[in-house]
Amino acid sequence: MPVQLNHTIVAARDKRRSAAFLAEVLGRPAPTTFGPFAVVELDNGVSLDFMEEETVSPRHYAFLVGEEDFDAILGRIRARGLPFWADPGRRRPGEINTADGGRGVYWADPDGHWLEIITRPYGG
Repeated sequence: MPVQLNHTIVAARDKRRSAAFLAEVLGRPAPTTFGPFAVVELDNGVSLDFMEEETVSPRHYAFLVGEEDFDAILGRIRARGLPFWADPGRRRPGEINTADGGRGVYWADPDGHWLEIITRPYGG
């Protein structure tokens, strides 16, 4: 069997709020509950398992999406009035990056995690 990522734990002050936020913006099914986790399932069998912690150290989570999904997700970001950037340094607000012939944007979740959608892997 090849080595594959199955799940990762995402720290959140309110696991239900943060999991619902991600699921809604990405257009995923509503989070499920497994033990102490609020679980967001992705199409490739990987899940993000949100767990409550008092102190959250923001991390980066990047999602590879298709062109149509990119448009839909960006539409939901805009509809929510969420600020987004073309770059992780937040120097290009409201723009879309076109690195490596794809498209990408960054935005923050309620806990400050830095989320990204891209249509092509970088360097590919």
